[in-house]
Amino acid sequence: MTKKVLNGKVVKDKNDKTIVVLVKRRYLEPFFGKVVTSSKKYHVHDENNKFKTGDLVKIIESRPYSKKKRWEVINK
Repeated sequence: MTKKVLNGKVVKDKNDKTIVVLVKRRYLEPFFGKVVTSSKKYHVHDENNKFKTGDLVKIIESRPYSKKKRWEVINK
């Protein structure tokens, strides 16, 4: 099965080896036909604490690192 890949922006980098990434998604609402923007925050594994707040990153599904952390950074 293919792993999901998402693009987002780092909104928090205070925790050790963890960043929080905000992913925004735009889609056409089926009934009213309007474009809707939804957003979700993901806890992402960052092994070397390389990424800082405001960076644009690409994340991929991975094995569970903790209760909430099931994604990891693949590149900038």
